[in-house]
Amino acid sequence: MYDYKVLDEDKLEYIAVASVEELSEGGRLFIEIDEQPIMIIKINGEYYAIADVCSHDDGPVGEGNLEGYEIICPRHGARFDIRTGRVIALPAFVDIPAYPIRINGGQIEIGIPAEE
Repeated sequence: MYDYKVLDEDKLEYIAVASVEELSEGGRLFIEIDEQPIMIIKINGEYYAIADVCSHDDGPVGEGNLEGYEIICPRHGARFDIRTGRVIALPAFVDIPAYPIRINGGQIEIGIPAEE
C-alpha cells in the first residue's frame, strides 16, 4: 500500500487528471489510473487522493459520508483518513493507498509510483 508520506518524491510520476475549476470545495472526482480507482476530494482548499477501494471488502469508499477528514465506507462503516489512507475504524484494519496531489499550471496532478 502507498502512503504519500513515505513515497520517494524522486520515484513518482505526476499525471494531470483535471483542471482546478472542475473540483469545487467538498467536490469529489473519480478517476482510474492503471485499473486503480481513485477518488480526489477538495477540503478546506486542499486536494487529497485515496484509492476508492475499501480494504475490508473491496467496495468503493468514495461515495461515503465525510466527517472532517474521515470518510466512512457506505457498505460497512469502516473509516479512513483521506489525508493518509490510514484506517481509523473497523471493520477495516488495513490502510488504503493515498497519493500526493500538486497543482501545476491550473491542473490537478496526482503522484503515482513510477514504473521501474
